[in-house]
Amino acid sequence: MLGKTAGGLFWMFRFLERAENTARLVEAGFRIALTRSTDASTEWESVATTAGVATRYHEKHDTFNATDVIDYLLRDKDNMSSVYSVTKSARDNARLVRTALTSEVWTAVNDSWMTIQDLLKRPVKETELPRVLDSIRQQSAIVRGALHGTMLRNDIYDFARIGTFIERADNTARIIDVKYYTLLPSSSFVGSSLDNVQWETILRSVSAHRAFRWLDEDEMTAAGVARFLILDRRLPRSLVFSMATTVENLNYLADEYGERHACHDHAELMLKKLKERDIASIFDEGLHEFITNFIQDNYALGQMIERDYKFYG
Repeated sequence: MLGKTAGGLFWMFRFLERAENTARLVEAGFRIALTRSTDASTEWESVATTAGVATRYHEKHDTFNATDVIDYLLRDKDNMSSVYSVTKSARDNARLVRTALTSEVWTAVNDSWMTIQDLLKRPVKETELPRVLDSIRQQSAIVRGALHGTMLRNDIYDFARIGTFIERADNTARIIDVKYYTLLPSSSFVGSSLDNVQWETILRSVSAHRAFRWLDEDEMTAAGVARFLILDRRLPRSLVFSMATTVENLNYLADEYGERHACHDHAELMLKKLKERDIASIFDEGLHEFITNFIQDNYALGQMIERDYKFYG
C-alpha cells in the first residue's frame, strides 16, 4: 500500500475517534463540574488542559468558563482538535482514500460530517449538551459499525484499527488524568463521597460504568476504577486493551509485508510494561506520573508508525 494511503486511513480513524473522545472529555468535565459548587473555572481550565488546547484557547478567551470552553472544544474552526475540525479532517482523509473504502464506510463518514455540521451550526446550550454529545458519539459508532461489517481484514483494516486504538489509548489516559490530577480539589477528598462520585463520572464518560458494576466490584475506589481503566484486558477502552489491539494489528502488517520496524518493538514494549504492572505499583509511582509517561510513549509510537510506513514519503 502507498504510504499516503496508509496515512490517510490511519488519520481518518484517529480523527473520528478524537471527535468521540472530545465529546467524552466534555461530558466528563460537565458532569464533574456539577459535583462542585465553587470555582467552576478551574474545572473547565483542566478540561482544556487535558485536551491539549489550553494555551491556544487562552489566545482567544480571557477566562475559562463552561460556555466558551464547550464552544471551543466542539465548534471552533480555529481549534484543529475541535469536534467540527476533526470530523471535517476525517471526511477529507476519507475522500483521499475513497477507493480503499467500501461504499458503506464512505457513506457513513460523509453522513457523519453532514450531521455534525448541522449539530454544531450554532453554539450549544448547556440544556442541549447531553443530546449533542450523544449524537457525536453515535456518529462515531455508525462509522465503526460500517468498518467492522463491510471491510476486508487486510492492511487497510489494520491501519484503520491502529489509528483508532492509539487515539483511544491517549483519550482514556487523559480522562483518567483530568480526574485524578486536576479535578480533585484536595488530597483530603481522596476516598470521600465526592471522590467516589467523580470516579463514577469518569466510568460513565468512557461507557464503562455498567461494565464495572457487572463485574461485582464492591467499592467505587480510586484504585478499583484506575485498575479497571488501565489494566483490565476485557474493557475495550482500557489502556492494556488498546495497546494489545495496536500490537495485534501491527503484527498483522508485519506478517503481510514481511518486515518489522521500530514501531513494532516500541508497541510491544509498551504492552509488556502494562502487563507487568499492578495498580499498587502504579499508585506508588504516582498515577499522574505514570499517565504522563504513557501519553508520551503513545505519542512517540504514533510518530514511529508514520515514519516506518512512510505516510508522507
